[in-house]
Amino acid sequence: MTSIKHRHAMAYEAAATMAMKYENNTMIDTIVCMDGCEVIAAFLAHYLSKSGIMSMNDKSDISIITPEFNTNGQMIFRDNIQQMIWQKNILLLVASATTGKTINRSLECIKYYGGNVVGISAIFSAITEMGGVHIDTIFTPEDVPNYQTYSFKDCPDCQQKRKIDAIVNSYGYSKI
Repeated sequence: MTSIKHRHAMAYEAAATMAMKYENNTMIDTIVCMDGCEVIAAFLAHYLSKSGIMSMNDKSDISIITPEFNTNGQMIFRDNIQQMIWQKNILLLVASATTGKTINRSLECIKYYGGNVVGISAIFSAITEMGGVHIDTIFTPEDVPNYQTYSFKDCPDCQQKRKIDAIVNSYGYSKI
């Protein structure tokens, strides 16, 4: 995940794969980036705006933005970028989706600011849709041997009082 998000060659390939889902059938004005996916988003915008017979975004200037979080933990878009959301077709880009909490929060925020989510794209997703929008993903749980996810109350290791070794999320792997 880290290499795909931060190494330009891998980000370029990921963006090419993601663009295939949208380039000929979805008008996109803005890419909203979550989880540090801005490098992928830049390449994705490049692919989507290429000229072509079937290109929906031919020579478009696609905006790439990232929300902030206020002191209450709410997602916000500052005044200077709100016009990139209001009445725009939005592609939500996330690194990973396991429970859908981040995606749901993002959808609520984008809707609050008047955006129209036309697609959700992920590097990895364990879920296939959120809020009625299909999640297009490069990797699924079938691509990760022995992939498992649990809520805290259902975790077998937690129930047996076994300590965890690390925390893994969209930003990476941190040993505890």
